[in-house]
Amino acid sequence: MKKNPHLVPDRHPQKQLFVCDVADAVLKDVMPHMEHPFYSLSKKPDTTIKRYEHNGNWIEIIPSVKGLATIYDKDILIYCISQIMAKIKDGLPISQLVKINSHDLLIFTNRGFGGKDYKALNESLDRLAGTRIRTNIRTGDEEQILGFGLIDSTSIRRKHGIDGRLLNCEIKLSDWVFNAIKAQEVLTLHPDYFRLRKPIERRIYELARKHCGKKIKWSIGLDLLYKKSGARSDLRRFRQSVRDLSNNAHLPDYCVEFDSEKDMVIFTNRNTMSLENTLDFNRPILKKMTYEKARQIAPRYDVYWLEQEWIGFWIDSGKPELRNVDSAFLAFCKRRYERNPNP
Repeated sequence: MKKNPHLVPDRHPQKQLFVCDVADAVLKDVMPHMEHPFYSLSKKPDTTIKRYEHNGNWIEIIPSVKGLATIYDKDILIYCISQIMAKIKDGLPISQLVKINSHDLLIFTNRGFGGKDYKALNESLDRLAGTRIRTNIRTGDEEQILGFGLIDSTSIRRKHGIDGRLLNCEIKLSDWVFNAIKAQEVLTLHPDYFRLRKPIERRIYELARKHCGKKIKWSIGLDLLYKKSGARSDLRRFRQSVRDLSNNAHLPDYCVEFDSEKDMVIFTNRNTMSLENTLDFNRPILKKMTYEKARQIAPRYDVYWLEQEWIGFWIDSGKPELRNVDSAFLAFCKRRYERNPNP
């Protein structure tokens, strides 16, 4: 893999030769996690309660005495989600209980094998188990308050007693996380997500992946992006982080442009995502002849790009049932071409 000074080196470029069951599991992430700042972006223990409000909705993240779960702790959940999604793809039974081999997890998340790496896994499990989330759901003039965790329990096996390396463990995901996985509310992450050096870069990628997805572009005001990120630094430092991503062009899947005059951030799709791997397994499937009809309806357009944009629109619309998949796609192409005949 080409070296990039702004990314952590790929420590396991041949990982598929050793843990093919892990490498074959596409990186997944639960979409609600990507929309709200559940995780601390600081490597230092954070024991303060976080509360975010937007349009009458609020969310509280309550840490344990060991601190709030961090965006690096989240790697463990991504690993678990990926394993479950791989089983769904293969038609195998799934469970809230996920067995983890520590060595495989370290490879999957592009980490080393030193004692500090195994110790970090232990600490991550403690923070994940201790972090609780409260949020409200408003229906008319009523409000319901929900409380849940990220994982319900862990069972850990170590080597040579309490100070030894974690060999493997079994994690029970919370009902909330498991239900989101079963509903396939997941998105694929680029493998270089684990190579991003700064926590804020990971968070910005998540937001781009959620909102831009497979669309051509997504624009957002800097202030709103800052709010969604959950960054604890001041706005000035956040603005510099965005400029760095724009100047160095190392964010996976998306180019970042910062319009300083309008204080807007524009994400442009690099078209590096595989359609087969990035979408859920129940996505609409088109007939071969439909692609040719689409070329006639929308000349000068890349029909496969249109397909990605259309499916992204379908997912954003709540994945409604389509009576005629091909007709729906062709209608989308027609409207797209009528709005802009010169892509």
